[in-house]
Amino acid sequence: MSLTSHSFTPRRRQVVLSLAALGSLGPGGLLAQPVMGTSTKPIRLVVPYAAGGPIDVTARWLAERVRDTLGTVVIDNRPGAGGNLGVDLVAKAAPDGHTIGISAVATHAINPWLFSKMPFDAARDFAPITQILRVPNVLVINTQTAERLDIRSFQDLITYARAHPGQLNYGSGGNGSAGHLAGEMFKKAAGIFAVHIPYNGGNPAQLALLSGQVDFNIDNLATAAPNIRAGKLKALAVTTAKRSNVLPDVPAMAEALPGLEIDTWWGLVAPAATPADVVQRLHQAFAAALNDPQTRARFAQLMAEPVVNTPAAFGEFMASERAKYEKVVKASGARVD
Repeated sequence: MSLTSHSFTPRRRQVVLSLAALGSLGPGGLLAQPVMGTSTKPIRLVVPYAAGGPIDVTARWLAERVRDTLGTVVIDNRPGAGGNLGVDLVAKAAPDGHTIGISAVATHAINPWLFSKMPFDAARDFAPITQILRVPNVLVINTQTAERLDIRSFQDLITYARAHPGQLNYGSGGNGSAGHLAGEMFKKAAGIFAVHIPYNGGNPAQLALLSGQVDFNIDNLATAAPNIRAGKLKALAVTTAKRSNVLPDVPAMAEALPGLEIDTWWGLVAPAATPADVVQRLHQAFAAALNDPQTRARFAQLMAEPVVNTPAAFGEFMASERAKYEKVVKASGARVD
């Protein structure tokens, strides 16, 4: 039977209009709006690092907090290649809102300049959703070293280093690590020279500092805090633009070296072609979870501050971080492959 005007009964007209509406949802039809609470297909949140670390812990916490609005969110840990392996899965996933992932300062700001070949384009292959948090880094010195060299403040360290070029050294988790690059940025801003000693990971670098094998490190505040409290390490400065609420008596580097700001951060991204309305639903759900007082209290235990920004603002932030680290990585000469 042909679809002439007399064939459209009210019931048939309703069915046709409903089908037309589904077709207008964009690529993927029904899958173009998967992040509704009634969706039966879970959302996969790819964490490009091993289970148990701070990124994994925060991802799992947020996955529980968005369950009522987004449905089940399954954490998929895919460590490897400095985070590139897991992030590449997100870049190449179907852009239907069912796969999202963690972006971090390493994967989206440092690695593009550290690796000679990248499996994805950090600038073009992702749709930003929101930043999740930032964590202060802190410059710490071995307490005994500080006493021996009479270094009681961040300015004392700069003064000593300028007067004794090359006599101080600092450790990091390896060439191209966040600690290494933060050290290079500090050296350039302060006009000093200190010898970089790379270790195979953050824990060996911290042990080297505690044993006095190196003079200072720039480490994650959550990692350094127990030894600061125990008096084994002396905190001289935090790397954020302003002082940390966790260590209010410790100055920010920017107080002595204006413009020097080094945050550890991570956020959420989707594949680049994910529809804007789907990205917005994801943003709203995770923003609500991040603004929840329970989330703020939980993140405070990790020495972290939740950050909520719009998808556009997060995209601009990641672009500015890439530009910043391009100069730092190239100046350091660090390469992974």
